[in-house]
Amino acid sequence: MGKMLYGVTMSLDGYIAGPGGDMSWLTEYLGPDPLVPEIISQIGALLIGNRTFRGDDPHQGTDQEGKPFGGGWDGPQFVLTHQPPTTPVPGVTFVHDLDTAVTAAKTAAGDKYVNILGADTARQCFEAGVVDEVLTFIAPVLLGDGVRLFDHPGGASIKLERVRVEQAPLATNIWLRVLK
Repeated sequence: MGKMLYGVTMSLDGYIAGPGGDMSWLTEYLGPDPLVPEIISQIGALLIGNRTFRGDDPHQGTDQEGKPFGGGWDGPQFVLTHQPPTTPVPGVTFVHDLDTAVTAAKTAAGDKYVNILGADTARQCFEAGVVDEVLTFIAPVLLGDGVRLFDHPGGASIKLERVRVEQAPLATNIWLRVLK
């Protein structure tokens, strides 16, 4: 089975969303980056938190709105939630517990990555010890407030090993492996 990857864009001061989950800050940093198509081609499934799934979209108001990676990826999506919508969403499976969601997403992904989207879902995956790698695109901006990349007051530290660092036109990309 594939690996679990927490892939995310963050501000230099550690925020992945602005106050209230605002993602509009990200729009100007969605530019060319050679690593993006490479990683998208390696993703077999998405594990998405409920707030991320229902939240703000940096592609809002465009024909890319509501599509993973702005329409650059298509495949099975698993949303971790206790409140699934009453109307089914094509291509999306709503799952109540983390273990079931991880197992289903890994099965669907085959030998490709399961990309974790959402800070709280990522935190739960780290706590469960299922995250294998972290890919962070660091945007050159200070947001000052919002949703942190990783926030676990009182939690244990997680050791990471740098795998790859690259400078892209609009971000610095850091790929890390979780040491277990």
